[in-house]
Amino acid sequence: MKKSDFHYDLPPELIAQAPLPERSASRLLVVPSGDAPLADLHVRDLPGQLRAGDLLVFNDTRVIPARLFGQKETGGRVEILIERLLPDNHAHAQIGASKSPKPGGRIDLDAGGSCQVLGREGEFYELRFDVDDALDSWLIKAGQMPLPPYITRAPGQDDQERYQTVFARELGAVAAPTAGLHFDQPLLDQLQAQGVQFGHITLHVGAGTFQAMRVDDVHQHRMHSEWLNVGAELIQKIRRTRAAGGRVIAVGTTVVRALESAMRDGELQPFAGETRIFIFPGYRIRSVDALVTNFHLPESTLLMLVSAFAGKQRILDAYAHAVRAGYRFFSYGDAMLLFPQANGEGAA
Repeated sequence: MKKSDFHYDLPPELIAQAPLPERSASRLLVVPSGDAPLADLHVRDLPGQLRAGDLLVFNDTRVIPARLFGQKETGGRVEILIERLLPDNHAHAQIGASKSPKPGGRIDLDAGGSCQVLGREGEFYELRFDVDDALDSWLIKAGQMPLPPYITRAPGQDDQERYQTVFARELGAVAAPTAGLHFDQPLLDQLQAQGVQFGHITLHVGAGTFQAMRVDDVHQHRMHSEWLNVGAELIQKIRRTRAAGGRVIAVGTTVVRALESAMRDGELQPFAGETRIFIFPGYRIRSVDALVTNFHLPESTLLMLVSAFAGKQRILDAYAHAVRAGYRFFSYGDAMLLFPQANGEGAA
């Protein structure tokens, strides 16, 4: 299986550069199991696709304003993208500079204060920050929202709110769990009023989610590591939902990755820690019964994940339909509601 098997052609003008004024106004492409016809709806129509007793599982991670700019002691300009917060005002980060900074070097930050380069492991540097507050609190005041690389404009004030979900609470991501961006409070209230339940995991999305796969053989790819927490309360809620005949619906691929990482001997178990799980066709997703997700980049690991769930050809056909119909793609784009492939078809 090769990454080129997951290619599709996307006109650049379909890459959403900004959110719609209303979160739930985004379009929703419903992809049923088997060969049932696709349906062109809107996210605000989601209540009509769900039933009382269903369980929506959201990722409650909160995006760090993780992009910083500064200057090396030699005068060279530097861009810093925080990847992960560490104790004692340390962080792992990617650094963009004309010449890679050396261990021991200092970077003076445009927003005030400085950081010292302690070392490097792979593509990530370890930095120690000398700023006037705890690093997480300081970033909220001083950092810039890390919009994805395919959004070509600078972040604006609106992005401080719109690149967060309305239920974000656990600070630690450097990219939004974008399927959750479509849910506003009126939609959540409507779903709850009709008997749909809510649950949450936490998975701190890393910058690696935007990295291109560097090998052509899918089996040779190694995923970046991300931290997650699947709590005991959610596990019990999932078990009660399934026992009562309800469906578990993941809001975003991060929820699928978290729940599948929490599988032990075929059963969901509470789990907190790192995951490098890589889901592609041939892997059977057992933790969820449906998936709300945005459209993903060609040849990306997330496109492979949704192909494992709904079938590769089914997904590629749905993407071709979305391109023809002018759907908006990627983080600020439209959404899909996917149901699993019938009888394991397309699993390999």
